[in-house]
Amino acid sequence: MVSKNTICLWYDGTALEAAQFYAKTFPDSAVGTVFRAPGDYPSGHQGDVLTVEFSVIGIPCLGLNGGPQFKHNEAFSFQVATDDQAETDRLWNAIIGNGGQASACGWCKDKWGLSWQITPRALTAAIADPDRAAAKRAFEAMMQMTKIDIAAIEAARRG
Repeated sequence: MVSKNTICLWYDGTALEAAQFYAKTFPDSAVGTVFRAPGDYPSGHQGDVLTVEFSVIGIPCLGLNGGPQFKHNEAFSFQVATDDQAETDRLWNAIIGNGGQASACGWCKDKWGLSWQITPRALTAAIADPDRAAAKRAFEAMMQMTKIDIAAIEAARRG
């Protein structure tokens, strides 16, 4: 699974757990090679997971058990385009229900602090509507939401 360009995400000893969650939750996702320490080292022991190769919706990633000093923040996030409310709900609920937290406008964080924007394609189409008044209504509706409600976005778009 080694790619020329890979996103490296730091975890505090939970890279394998995170990779397994992402592989279970998102389509076209998988856990690849798990690299374990060949010997003891200052912050760990022989056999501890050092890194995990995985993919999230086809994007190659490397989970690095680098310790607690570097935390995830909103400066990096995954944006996942969903096709309908059922998919939106399933992904949102999987993240929130696994120790994550809701935010605004379709944003949420998983239990490891990684940010996700679960974005229905209907929302993207609504705020790109050539009728700027319709786009504004949809945008204003979105600004009041946590998880995106496609029916409410479409109703706002129609006026």
